Amino acid sequence: MKKVADDPGHSTWYVERFRTMAAEGKDLVGEARLIDAMVGRGSRILDAGCGPGRVGGYLDQMGHTVVGVDVDPVLIAAAEEDHPGPTWVVADLAELDLPAAGIDEGFDAIVSAGNVVAFLAPSTRGEVLTRLARHLNPEGRLVIGFGSGRDYSFDDFRTDATAAGLVIDVELSTWDLRPTSHDDGFLVAVMSLS
Repeated sequence: MKKVADDPGHSTWYVERFRTMAAEGKDLVGEARLIDAMVGRGSRILDAGCGPGRVGGYLDQMGHTVVGVDVDPVLIAAAEEDHPGPTWVVADLAELDLPAAGIDEGFDAIVSAGNVVAFLAPSTRGEVLTRLARHLNPEGRLVIGFGSGRDYSFDDFRTDATAAGLVIDVELSTWDLRPTSHDDGFLVAVMSLS
């Protein structure tokens, strides 16, 4: 929430930015298409750091049961308005405890797109990965994508994922399945429980 404290209009700008791109016909659901291809119909999916709901909204339209979580109430309000199907929850990923909010079932897939992990306070990154792992069903997969140069190295992320009880099964350089190389500026990690 530091970003919002520093710039109170940021959340509203962010919502309108994505609404404008959607109205212009931009492809905003590449991440969601990857997740949809990874799970069976009617899967339970958590959109962690959901923002205004573009990923979770699409997955809901594809027939999945979706819960979206974001710390910013402005973004959750936009998600509820633009994508009324999923369950949208205001919560801090570093304190995520969905059973305490009455959402007891685990998830077949958890997606965190849009550089969410890179925007987390550095002191909470490992805790967020641990909490996401706790919400994952035994055969489920956690998929996180973020860019380099955002004060979270890919090596530190890998270390945090391992400490959280996760195994990185696949690394990609894009959400459209391009293989990774050493000089890529983006990482999409597909993980499972160890």
